[in-house]
Amino acid sequence: MKVLLLTGLGALFFAYYWDDNFDPGGLDYLVLNHIGGAPAGTRARSPQATRWLMQVNFVSYVQLTSRALPSLTDSKGSLVVVSSLLGRVPTSFSTPYSAAKFALDGFFGSLRRELDVQDVNVAITMCVLGLRDRASAAEAVRGVTRVKAAPGPKAALAVIRGGATRAAGVFYPWRFRLLCLLRRWLPRPRAWFIRQELNVTAAAAA
Repeated sequence: MKVLLLTGLGALFFAYYWDDNFDPGGLDYLVLNHIGGAPAGTRARSPQATRWLMQVNFVSYVQLTSRALPSLTDSKGSLVVVSSLLGRVPTSFSTPYSAAKFALDGFFGSLRRELDVQDVNVAITMCVLGLRDRASAAEAVRGVTRVKAAPGPKAALAVIRGGATRAAGVFYPWRFRLLCLLRRWLPRPRAWFIRQELNVTAAAAA
């Protein structure tokens, strides 16, 4: 079994140098779990920040998937895409990050349909995760959000289980599945709900 796990900015460079450095033959799992972060706040939605986040958080996922898909098709393998709750439920002061994550949901949702109608047996598992207890993530939202970070190892275990069982979706913590359903019923939440999880003053000043 061959598993390729891509994390961090190394995955961005890997996307450009794949042909010279890696033979994808026999690949069974491709796990895409790399992100480019940006601090929460109004300055993060500049064109430069948005371009950077789209390149790292979306375009590189597309590049790596296109290169790996022939091998995954041969092996009837699995593609595991680690995304975010902000790719399903938009919130304040995360504009470019949320845009990139919504793009992931649209691209891989469409790809899943394409593979299905062509009878290609490649599983796509979309993982919807929340804030994890990593130092970089905590620093990016320091003073802005009141949301409690989830344990990273438990989130990783949820991703592994989802990929191993070829699940269509993984939600961690589990309540995120309910939040995504509620967004369909209540697509325009009131400012009161947003203020419960955000320090709006600090975010607007960032």
